[in-house]
Amino acid sequence: MTNSGNIHKGWFSEICPMWEGIAVSLKVEKLLYSKKSRFQQIDLYQTRSHGRMLVLDGIIQLTEQDEFSYHEMMAHLPLLSHPNPEHVLVVGGGDGGVLREINRHDDVRFIDFCEIDQEVVNVSKQFLPSIACGFNDPRVTVHIRDGAAFVRECSGCYDVIIVDSSDPVGPGEILFKSQFYRDLKHALKPGGLIATQGENFFLHPDWVEKLMGVTRSLFPIYAYANIIVPTYTGGHIGICMGSLGPKLTAPARPVPQMLQSQLKYYSPEVHRAAFVLPYFAEKILKDKGV
Repeated sequence: MTNSGNIHKGWFSEICPMWEGIAVSLKVEKLLYSKKSRFQQIDLYQTRSHGRMLVLDGIIQLTEQDEFSYHEMMAHLPLLSHPNPEHVLVVGGGDGGVLREINRHDDVRFIDFCEIDQEVVNVSKQFLPSIACGFNDPRVTVHIRDGAAFVRECSGCYDVIIVDSSDPVGPGEILFKSQFYRDLKHALKPGGLIATQGENFFLHPDWVEKLMGVTRSLFPIYAYANIIVPTYTGGHIGICMGSLGPKLTAPARPVPQMLQSQLKYYSPEVHRAAFVLPYFAEKILKDKGV
């Protein structure tokens, strides 16, 4: 392997200052791709046990073994919270996984997708076709540009906006700013809702407090959901959700059996359970007025 990242004796370790003193390690067999794009370092590995793994700036974005848990919840939680999601925007998520899940919804008519780094899309299409198949749907319009600037130019356009961002370092940092959340609200239709990557309340309670505090200040209805993702540091990640009308903690409509049969993680029961937080996390949010 020529990559000089966090590789030692055939093991990749995700070592990041954002989560000091803890790492996730996977045995890797081969480095399939390694290149620095205009925005970030992109690495694609074949792992021993988890299939292919996409890494950006040394941080695991997905593995083929468990990506479905994140992508299903990021897509179906907001889409099934909305009574009629026809116009959808996805910001980030250049691997196409969230798009793949949105495409399962026949009632969605238009999907705008905005990603800053074309190279992530290209690599995903080449090495992760079962995930990047999300780009193949004719309802998808791809915009390769800065997501924050794209959202800023929208007004009352979308029923649902999903922000599949990386962590608040590098090109994803701007997607965690208060102004971006204000722009997201402005881009929604009446009764619309947002779902954004909400970090990990074990590792980043401060970020969870901040993001939910901003969401609470802007939306009359808000909630924080929890997803189990074994190969993310800490074993889980959250979703911050804000709504201009629909309730969030239960599906707004029945889940079609054809859709449910295609899924591995999401179900109506999991939808409701995702918002039940451990006592310490619930207390963090309540103590901060969230």
